[in-house]
Amino acid sequence: MHTAQLTRAQFLRGAAAAGVLGPLALPARASAATPKGLKYRGVVYQATDGEFPETTWNAHRMRTDLWAIKTQLHANSVLIEGDGVDRLAATATEAAERGLHVWLRPTLGDRPAAEILDHLAETGRHAEELRRHGAAVHLSVGCEFVLYVPGIVPGKDALERIKNLQSGNFDPVQMARRLHAFTSRAAATGRSVFRGKLTYSAAQDEDVDWRLFDIVGIDYYSFFPHRSDYIRELRQFQRWGKPVAILEFGACTYHGAPQDGGMGWSLVDYDKTPPEIIGDLKRDERQQADYLTDVLAAFESMGLYAAMAYNFVTPDAPHRRTPRYDLDLTSYGLVKPVWNSFDRPGHWHWEPKLAFHALARQYRRAGLPLNPG
Repeated sequence: MHTAQLTRAQFLRGAAAAGVLGPLALPARASAATPKGLKYRGVVYQATDGEFPETTWNAHRMRTDLWAIKTQLHANSVLIEGDGVDRLAATATEAAERGLHVWLRPTLGDRPAAEILDHLAETGRHAEELRRHGAAVHLSVGCEFVLYVPGIVPGKDALERIKNLQSGNFDPVQMARRLHAFTSRAAATGRSVFRGKLTYSAAQDEDVDWRLFDIVGIDYYSFFPHRSDYIRELRQFQRWGKPVAILEFGACTYHGAPQDGGMGWSLVDYDKTPPEIIGDLKRDERQQADYLTDVLAAFESMGLYAAMAYNFVTPDAPHRRTPRYDLDLTSYGLVKPVWNSFDRPGHWHWEPKLAFHALARQYRRAGLPLNPG
């Protein structure tokens, strides 16, 4: 059953309890009073290859999507991630020209550490060029290195490393040491090419020395029944006295997905042709929308720096009427891809989910000027 799946947050909490990811000593610094409301509200946009030529990034579709993000979602910011410097650069330039604040997050995974750092440096140089020409841009040095960087835990790829983490097939002391070392190298690489504000997208219970960064960046997938519980959990990140940015938050589109957090994507059997949904999942766009708006309200009330919904669209997870093959059930997308046929995307299009409309209303209200009366 999907409810028995070990979530990313559950693993990290267990590791911390066992002394694997014990927190660093925080600076003895009280947080200043924080104004209410986020500064940046947006969405994660992936500039990546797809399984088909039609679902791979292309400039025309990217421009159309950014137009929708700015004018229909009412976002003022976008986090652009991907593993191709040219795609990242083109998307970031277009977003900046549209007046969106830009977060650039290179995500070259499952490659040697030197290649990952070189990719980061190339991306950072483009971010610096945008910044020097007046664009509002921040750089994230990467995302959840323990999963995506080889050599920190055993595994030939991210999926195998997740399995090893779930089964306990790793050395916790060695993992912590290697994670800290690579994070430090990534921060130094980012600083060497980028003069703007630097961050890192950490799993929420990951042990990070935030003294290396200007912004505390968290990928947040917790679920609580009460909004006050989100606020209580997030307070810990404000203790560093630095801006806190939620660089991912979201839920999949089936009933119960918020409780499954960051592992909802895993409920697909790709060994079957065509791939099938695992279990008897029920589509629930309303629950996805309610979860996003609820946690967003908590972020707003705390006056966090930014919140980026994960994600805009997953082109290779099409919505189909038959639940067994409705891969969009396990997608975090705010919009659902609709393919021309069952087997091939063709000239596919996307349609907004309830989560898109719900966030758009919240983003629009937050962005309106205050009534002086």
